[in-house]
Amino acid sequence: MADAGPVGGRTGWLLGAALCLSACGFHLEGRVPLPQPIRQPYIEAQDEQSDFVQSLRRQMLISGARPVDSPGQATAVVHILNDAVTPRVLSVSAQNRPTEYQVTYTVRFSVTAGGKQLLAPQQVSAQRSYSFDESLLLAKEHEEAILQQSMGQDLADIVMRRLSRVTVD
Repeated sequence: MADAGPVGGRTGWLLGAALCLSACGFHLEGRVPLPQPIRQPYIEAQDEQSDFVQSLRRQMLISGARPVDSPGQATAVVHILNDAVTPRVLSVSAQNRPTEYQVTYTVRFSVTAGGKQLLAPQQVSAQRSYSFDESLLLAKEHEEAILQQSMGQDLADIVMRRLSRVTVD
């Protein structure tokens, strides 16, 4: 009997590890498979260009779904009921100028297919805080935009995980 050697042993180990990971539901980061009814979704939102909606659309494409341009072509409709960013002052200086802000990104959504509700309205949110210095106004505005984009991506990830668990009776 021939010796498998280090390459054969390594290959067997990698194959075993891959089988174990696939059996436990592991997926590569960013790729969340969606159930069949949500493979051709229409995203209904007031602001099609918001950070969240753009991130959700990107995540759907990565997952293999094909978002469509009209509800008539869709197998399901993802209703974005609320998509809002709310800044709040956390602290002020002795001159009563803001020195720290908290930004909250809130999304409320539901999913329907064929007039049937697949996912009841749900709300997800993310919060970030950042310091503020008037002398660095442009940099701080850029920082807030980056934080907002990051929160939109985080919320899209959460929504994708919830969409992946939708079951159709």
